[in-house]
Amino acid sequence: MVLKEKLFKKLEEKEACMLEIRRHLHAHPELSFHEEHTAAFIQDFYKDKDVTVHTNVGGGHAVIVDIKSGNPGKVIGLRADFDALPIHEETNLEFKSKTDGVMHACGHDAHTAYLLILAESLIELKDELSGTVRIIHQHAEEVPPGGAKGIVASGILDDLDEVYGIHVFPFVELGKIELHEKATYAGSSTFDIIIQGKGGHAAMPQNTKDAIVAASYLVTQLQTVVSRCTDPKNSVVVTIGSFEAPGTHNVIQGKVVLKGTTRYLDEPSKDIAYEAIKNQVEGLEKSFGVKVDIDYRFNYPVLYNHVEQTRAVRDILKLSEGSYFDKVIEGEPLSGSEDFAYYLMKTPGTFYIVGARPEGIEEPYPNHHPKFEIHEDAMMICAKSLGEIVLNRLAK
Repeated sequence: MVLKEKLFKKLEEKEACMLEIRRHLHAHPELSFHEEHTAAFIQDFYKDKDVTVHTNVGGGHAVIVDIKSGNPGKVIGLRADFDALPIHEETNLEFKSKTDGVMHACGHDAHTAYLLILAESLIELKDELSGTVRIIHQHAEEVPPGGAKGIVASGILDDLDEVYGIHVFPFVELGKIELHEKATYAGSSTFDIIIQGKGGHAAMPQNTKDAIVAASYLVTQLQTVVSRCTDPKNSVVVTIGSFEAPGTHNVIQGKVVLKGTTRYLDEPSKDIAYEAIKNQVEGLEKSFGVKVDIDYRFNYPVLYNHVEQTRAVRDILKLSEGSYFDKVIEGEPLSGSEDFAYYLMKTPGTFYIVGARPEGIEEPYPNHHPKFEIHEDAMMICAKSLGEIVLNRLAK
């Protein structure tokens, strides 16, 4: 029996355990940077296994596991995240969240479950491998600066030759695997703008510095950042997601708080958008006589899938098309952000999507929705595809 067949057989034998792990984690979610129990669960899984385990890596609860074959070869990293979101779950799952206001609404429970079982299977076959497989159980993907940044900064991944990861998505049909070269997930920044004017009686606006009017003007003007400040060939988004000015009918408010985000698929657009927004904020002070403070934060960089590794993955998976999954398809760049980008800034690799649309659902709820669900069969596709990739790349 060839090594791939041995690995797949082990994965299939452990599928019930994979489901059990996913459902346990789903029922016990923890927020980013507070994943103490989840990290302890992961650490306990590797207890008495012949591996090297590093805990509390990168200023958080990350668990890094080295599966050393004892044979010469590459060091290849495989990553799964394990944090949840501050969302009250509205599904009818038997294993729905037991923690009010916290939910695995992005599939990180499934990521962790398939990677644990894949790691265990690789450990059992490690004498037949070459090189080292480094399992990266990552905390805090959802909250900037993201767990990946601290892990990379720790130096523990400095000797990686390649790195790979997966995200499950319910809007992609089960059985489909999406790959995309080069810029694949957008970089992101967030900002808070505080506009301080002078409040007063609604009937006497001449005695005020109307922060609401100033803020409304700014929201409209910010749309020109995309239409007039960035290259039309580059995808950029500027969104104001919150306009806070609580008050009543006959009072002009003296303070408004805006919260927003920018997204971009090329790194130069990060600074172009920032400079354009900053200039408009400065102009607002002169035009309306208000004081404006901006807190602008550069969060995740653009996730850039390396061409060589992405094409290699496509070739590897094409040979298995029609067996444990249906088809490899060419994906499109996404305006969402993903801190896996930090790994790819340092190490060649690729990050791809595995379809997880629930059975019989035409319009699934998206990631980060309180009714988010996945098809659990996607986890086996994740484990087999990533297992097949690592076996192939270790042998190169």
